[in-house]
Amino acid sequence: MDMNMDVASLPMATGDRARAAARATEGAMPWQLAAVVFAATSVIVGLIWDISWHMTIGRDTFWTPAHLAIYTGGAVAGLACGFEVLRRSFVSDAKPANGVTVWRLFNGPLGGWLCIWGGVAMLTSAPFDDWWHAAYGLDVKIISPPHALLALGFITILGGALIMAVAVQGREADRHAEALGMAPYIVAYTGGLVLVMLSVFTTEYHDREAMHLGSFYVVSSLVFPLALVAAARSTRLRYGATATATVYTLVMCVQLWMLPLFEGSPKLGPIRTAVTHMVSLDFPLLLLLPAIGIDVIMPRIRERGVWLQAIALGVLFLTVHMATQWPFANFLVSDGSRNWFFNTDNIPYQMPPDWLRPMRRFAIESASQTVRAVGVALVLAVLSARAGLGWGSWLRSVRR
Repeated sequence: MDMNMDVASLPMATGDRARAAARATEGAMPWQLAAVVFAATSVIVGLIWDISWHMTIGRDTFWTPAHLAIYTGGAVAGLACGFEVLRRSFVSDAKPANGVTVWRLFNGPLGGWLCIWGGVAMLTSAPFDDWWHAAYGLDVKIISPPHALLALGFITILGGALIMAVAVQGREADRHAEALGMAPYIVAYTGGLVLVMLSVFTTEYHDREAMHLGSFYVVSSLVFPLALVAAARSTRLRYGATATATVYTLVMCVQLWMLPLFEGSPKLGPIRTAVTHMVSLDFPLLLLLPAIGIDVIMPRIRERGVWLQAIALGVLFLTVHMATQWPFANFLVSDGSRNWFFNTDNIPYQMPPDWLRPMRRFAIESASQTVRAVGVALVLAVLSARAGLGWGSWLRSVRR
């Protein structure tokens, strides 16, 4: 009798195992997404490393480790997504129901196409940049045509990684509405890398000596509400903006603490400040606090009109950002921040000792200038939040 029961139950057990295996396969992260997330990480690591290299060693040969990390990211993203496009296009049993078709022949995920184009742009910029150096010297200008092409590749690959992640998140949500897989966390991670990139690209406006200028808050209000609100709207995590800001904070803290552990000295003059170790970027901005506020308030205003939501979120961001960053700046220029944790002795070798940063002083403007700038920042914060709501809603709807 027991034998009959075992035999009878065998097909059911086999079917259960098959269904479990299918669910596990559905929930697994596609290898192309894993490759693109690695590529985006490599690009960000290389970008931060390259800036540190310029602040510590100077304009060096093209074949620096930082450059290799950047171009490795571009190559991995382009090749992984290019392989997926060829597989979908020419392998009959691999043709998906969704995707973006180009020239009626090539089919691939939307984010994958962006990664391919970004990888091509980055790899094209490499020989262009090498020729530029040979013709005009070692980085005569930081903003040069090859660097602009490279930056476009950065943006496209990071955007492609984010879109691939939200597409997987959307498909997972359609299949298993009751459970969250890994995709929402990958969305938060890639969103955090985008936030790092935005911070790095605007870093000259976020120096700590500028934190009492109205222009600091104008730039912050233009850039960061867009990223944080979009993160809160696009990811299916309850605290999506907080998770995204946490990734940004951790990445910036890791570079702040790790880079000074390595020796480095200038190789190109003029040398105005003695440097013996790699110079890091600044301590991260306190974006975690407005991010938490955005996550708390968004569910409470979701039924309001979109412009009312944008006004509430924009005002919230600027209020919290100014209330926390302004007094924190006082600490950053004090002697109390001269330690390994805050690392405010990160002075580039090109900077003379009588400059604002080495002297631990703020740039100064009149009170009327600051008030006018804050008014502009408020308008920009609302517009940026409105753009973030639209961008986040579109990302949440992506399935291909």
